Amino acid sequence: MTRAERRQLKKSEGNPLVEFLKVQKHFYKDLWSDFAGVHDPRHSSYIDYSSDVMLTMPLMKNICDIRSMQEMSSTFNTEECIANTALITGQNELTELPHYVTVNDFLRRLNPDELSAIRSNIINALIRKRSFEKARFLSKYWLIIVDATQLYTFHKKNDDQCLTRTFTNKETGEKNTQYYHSVLEAKIVLGEDLVVSIASEFIENDGVDAERQKKMSVEEIKQDCETKAFQRLAVKLKKAFPRLAICIMGDSLYANEKVFQICEENQWNYLIRFKDGSIPSVAAEFHLLKEREVQNQKEGIKWVNGISYNKRMVTVMEFIFEKKKKEMKFQWITNVKVTKTKALSFVETGRMRWKIENEGFNIQKNLRYEITHANSKNYNALKNHYLITQIADIVLQLYEKGIPIIKELNKTIKNISSDLLASFGRQLTREDISYTQKRTSLSIFR
Repeated sequence: MTRAERRQLKKSEGNPLVEFLKVQKHFYKDLWSDFAGVHDPRHSSYIDYSSDVMLTMPLMKNICDIRSMQEMSSTFNTEECIANTALITGQNELTELPHYVTVNDFLRRLNPDELSAIRSNIINALIRKRSFEKARFLSKYWLIIVDATQLYTFHKKNDDQCLTRTFTNKETGEKNTQYYHSVLEAKIVLGEDLVVSIASEFIENDGVDAERQKKMSVEEIKQDCETKAFQRLAVKLKKAFPRLAICIMGDSLYANEKVFQICEENQWNYLIRFKDGSIPSVAAEFHLLKEREVQNQKEGIKWVNGISYNKRMVTVMEFIFEKKKKEMKFQWITNVKVTKTKALSFVETGRMRWKIENEGFNIQKNLRYEITHANSKNYNALKNHYLITQIADIVLQLYEKGIPIIKELNKTIKNISSDLLASFGRQLTREDISYTQKRTSLSIFR
C-alpha cells in the first residue's frame, strides 16, 4: 500500500468511537443499561453521579489505554468528554464527570458480583449470536482456558488477603518478603486470535493453610492455591453457564484428581497438558502401550485411549516434532476419545493453551491496560478495576476484529487506543448515536 493509498483509506475510516459503539451495540446493546442497573451501595442522599457514569469512566479509561486513575480524571476533564459520556449513558443533565477519588470510593463499595454478572451476560449474548461457532472444539465444545497470573505487588502488606513470597539473598542471607495478589482467570476461545474473559477468581490468603504450606515447596503451594481457586471458579462458571458444552484447558498443574472430578460432576470435558510426574501410573501405562498400538499413530502423534485411573478412563496423547533442529514434545490428558481422523485437531487445540498467556496476560500486562498497576489500595476496588478491564477487553477485541479497516491500516494496539481517545475528545452528535443503533452485519465473524 502506497502512502497516498493509506491516506485515502484513513479518510474513509470514519469516527473510531462511533464505530466502536456500533460494534458494542451489535453484540451487546444492554451494556450501559446494565451499568445503570447494578445494585448501588451508596446512600441515596450522597449520590451525585449515577452508577453508569461511575462505571463508564474506568471502562473508557481502559478502552483509551489510560494507565492511571489520576490521568483519567485529567484527560477526561473536557466539555467534549463530558458531553460524550452523557450521550453514551443517556444522561440529560451531566455537567461534570466524577473525580477519580469518587470513582474509587464507588468501586470500593460495589459488590464485584455485579460486574461478574454483566460479563456473563455479554458472553451469553455472544454465544447466542452464533457468530463464533467455528471456534468450537470438534464442532461442539467451547474451549475454556484456565491459568493464574500475578497482578499487584506491594513492598508492605496492603490487606489481609495478600499472598506472600519470601526471597533470600544468597550472598547476605537477608530475607525480603513480597506481598501480592493473583487471579485465576478463565478465558473462552471465540476465534483464532479472539480470546476473552469468561470468569475470574482471586487467589486469596485466608490464613487457614499457613502452617501446612510452610512444609510445602513453592510449586506445591502454587498447585494447592490454584486447585482451590479452580474449585470456586468452577462453581461460578457452572452457575453462569449451566448448559454450556465446555472443554477445560490448562497446564500440567490441573492434571489431578480434583480437577478431573469437578469436570465430570459438571459434565465438562478436559484437554490438559500432561507431564509424566503428574500421574506416574498413567504415564507408565501410556509409554508401555504407545509403541504397541500402531493404529493410534499419525504424523508424529501417538495416543492411547482407555487408560484406567481412579475408576475412570482417560486418554493420553503425545506430539513430537522438530523445531530449529531441536526435538519438541507435548503431552496431553483428556476424557475425550481420540480417533485417527480427529488426532490432528486435538494437537492443534492442545497447543492453543498458550493463548491465555499471549492474547490474555501478556497483552493486558505489557501492551494495554497495565493490569499490574494498582488503581486503588482497597482490595474490593482492585477486584472491580480488574473486572472492568476484562469487560473493556471483550468489547475492544470485538471492535478490533469487527472493523475491517483496522486490519487494512495495520493499526497497532497503541494506535487503536490513541485513535479512540482522540475520538472521545471530539463531541459526538445525536446523529452519531442514532447511527450506532442501526442494524448492521459484521460478516467478518461468520
